Amino acid sequence: MKHVHMVAFGTAILCLASVSAAFAHATLETKETPAGSFYKAVVRIGHGCEGSPTTAIRVQIPEGVIAVKPMPKPGWQLTTKEGQYAQAYDYYGEKLTKGVTEVSWSGGSLPDAWYDEFVFRVRMPDSPAGSVVYFPIVQQCEKGAHRWIEIPETGKVADDYKEPAPGVTITAKP
Repeated sequence: MKHVHMVAFGTAILCLASVSAAFAHATLETKETPAGSFYKAVVRIGHGCEGSPTTAIRVQIPEGVIAVKPMPKPGWQLTTKEGQYAQAYDYYGEKLTKGVTEVSWSGGSLPDAWYDEFVFRVRMPDSPAGSVVYFPIVQQCEKGAHRWIEIPETGKVADDYKEPAPGVTITAKP
């Protein structure tokens, strides 16, 4: 009987460790969206850098993701960078050849013990169902940084990496 309790206790500890590791990442609230749909990206920042407060968040917008509109955040300065797309994208009959390639919030202070969200809206690409679109994020702190930019290689998953980029799985169009 003791052995069964110890196995159950060990399993519970492993589950808790897995859950806390998942909260240690920059994540996206919604993990799936239909191809070609509008997507409200809610980036969750759950901690600073080893006790140091977060002072800036930069999100790289992947190719094929267009019509980016970030949400202002009180106490933070919002900036965007624009650039040329690798190809033209149809957006309500208009051909878009350039647009927002990076969104940044800076100048705020998010203590290590607190949690917050940073929001922007985009139109997702018409990618095949099951494909994943990754949003690399750099989290700058007063001391140090986290670079949530690792994109899994074929056959690997985000949990295989120390600082994985958050991703959104594309589903079929409704």
